[in-house]
Amino acid sequence: MRVLVTGSAGHLGEALVRCLRAEGHEPVGLDLLPSPFTGVVGSITDRALVRRCLDGVDAVVHAATLHKPHVATHTRQQFVDTNVTGTLTLLEASVAAGVGRFVFTSTTSAFGRALSPPPGAPAAWITEDVTPIPRNVYGVTKTTAEDLCQLVSRDHGLPCVVLRTSRFFPEPDDAAKLRAVYADGNLKANELLHRRVDLEDAVAAHLLALERAPALRFRRYVISATTPFTRDDLADLRADAPRIVARLFPDYPELYRRRGWRMFPAIERVYVNTRACDELGWQPRWDFARVLEHLARDEDPRSELARAVGSKGYHPEAPRAPRPT
Repeated sequence: MRVLVTGSAGHLGEALVRCLRAEGHEPVGLDLLPSPFTGVVGSITDRALVRRCLDGVDAVVHAATLHKPHVATHTRQQFVDTNVTGTLTLLEASVAAGVGRFVFTSTTSAFGRALSPPPGAPAAWITEDVTPIPRNVYGVTKTTAEDLCQLVSRDHGLPCVVLRTSRFFPEPDDAAKLRAVYADGNLKANELLHRRVDLEDAVAAHLLALERAPALRFRRYVISATTPFTRDDLADLRADAPRIVARLFPDYPELYRRRGWRMFPAIERVYVNTRACDELGWQPRWDFARVLEHLARDEDPRSELARAVGSKGYHPEAPRAPRPT
């Protein structure tokens, strides 16, 4: 299968190209930045270029995007141009080219303010049925792009699967307060309980979405590591997360103590991947239990793919202040 992968110089894009090649497919990488995994350097907003890239293509995985860290360095118009207009360009060109399936990488950040329950309320249980309340232009443009996928799928019959991925980036957290309190590995280990996915598992979900898209027609899925929590834990997670985690993983306190790590005092949201597992046949391998197994052996608790792709950052050069919108 010949697959156009947008954002091929990024974390997910590179990983997708690597794995598609390994499985015998013919990926075509498209990105603004050159890389060993980018065959075409250019913009997804360039209609003529996109049409040429889609020649003979069977499927599209659209991972190119402006991310949340770009909110501080890019204008709202730039977000609309890339995340909305770029997605529409790809969708319309895919229909015209007779592409058979389209997978769009979205984000759990699309849920926005729905992720933060009011003080005293239980942690939020985040499934595909939660209505997004975007917090910033990133969330607005990603939810708009999702809706464009649904519109084009409905009107033109393009099978389209939207994957709302949780965190998989290796870069330090964008919250200075968290960086000041938690070691980077500590943060990422904690997040696998409720809001992170390993890159290997994210790629596996995309490959399954490609396979299943014609039968599914249009679907949205939450893509995050399998949480050990249930709805019955939500009130206690908001009040005393370490106690709940210790009940489920009695060996975690000692493993954390050896490293000077700590658990979050409270957890305010839990991402639920049940629908993706049931309908895609997705079986994520990397979760908090696996992290503890690796920590007990003093091993790196990341997949081989995540280690191979490594850290890329979000700005290829020193960021400039955004122009007024």
